[in-house]
Amino acid sequence: MKTAHRNQRLTLLVLRDAQHSVKQFHLSKPLMIAVPAAAVLSIAGLIVSLQIQSAQTISNLEQQLTLKSLEALKMEVTVSDKDEAIERLNKAIIQLSGEAEETKAQMERVQQLEQQLQQFIEKHGSLSSTPTSSASDEGQLHVGGEFIAVHENEMLNLASDIRDDFEEMQQLLSQLERHIPRTLDQAQETQERREGLPSLWPTESRRLTSSFGYRSDPFTGRSAYHAGIDIAGKVGDPIYAAGSGKVTAAERSGARGLYIVIKHPNGLETWYMHLNKLSVSVGDQVAQGEIIGQLGSTGRSTGPHLHFQVVKNDETVDPMRYVQ
Repeated sequence: MKTAHRNQRLTLLVLRDAQHSVKQFHLSKPLMIAVPAAAVLSIAGLIVSLQIQSAQTISNLEQQLTLKSLEALKMEVTVSDKDEAIERLNKAIIQLSGEAEETKAQMERVQQLEQQLQQFIEKHGSLSSTPTSSASDEGQLHVGGEFIAVHENEMLNLASDIRDDFEEMQQLLSQLERHIPRTLDQAQETQERREGLPSLWPTESRRLTSSFGYRSDPFTGRSAYHAGIDIAGKVGDPIYAAGSGKVTAAERSGARGLYIVIKHPNGLETWYMHLNKLSVSVGDQVAQGEIIGQLGSTGRSTGPHLHFQVVKNDETVDPMRYVQ
């Protein structure tokens, strides 16, 4: 060992068993130091490599965790957006519900006005009825088409469109509510003017015995002015109002006998003379075609007939210009 120490060398003896010879390995001292050092360095390198690999693994895990966190946050935002969209849809539906109630009330008012107008038309028969749908089509639904899903934004757009439609409907209904009463008044006024026009033949008989204008007087034979027309008939025949209006006279006079005067629109009056009986009184409102008395021969008359005359603005005119 001293020799080895002096020579800076180490001898390594390898004994396998008693049957084998001893093997000797001579190693220098620097080599003996280098081998452990290399081992230490190798272990240190392995540790550093493991640390680097571990750091990379931790970094990857942190990145994945960050991505998962972002996905979770995005999902929360998506859910929040859906909840907000649903809330907006709910508000839109609630608003549309209120507008629908108001629209329904307006429709009911318009329907009532339309029914009044229809009743007026049916009563007077001046206009044709509104066509209706066939009863055979009622209750039948013939529909189809593919299913296409609707996105929340499309629902919001649809709700907005429906709201715009409701606003247009409400404007239209408001106009109808303003216009229909005026139309009804105009129709009523037109009907009153039409019925107030003395255009109805006042008796059942059509036998005209004396016309309007100058003629030979039946009592004196002298030329005289005849202010109306004479229609012969039977005593007791009904006398009809030629037009609707207000009775301003219903009395007896020497030459006229029992007579009636009815005032109509546009300055018109109709006179009915020589009646056998009066069926109306002063102040009565009579309709066109209503029975106002009976044909007779009272007053200055040669036989049962109706003297019928029309006065416009206090001047007598030919009745044949109005009656048919």
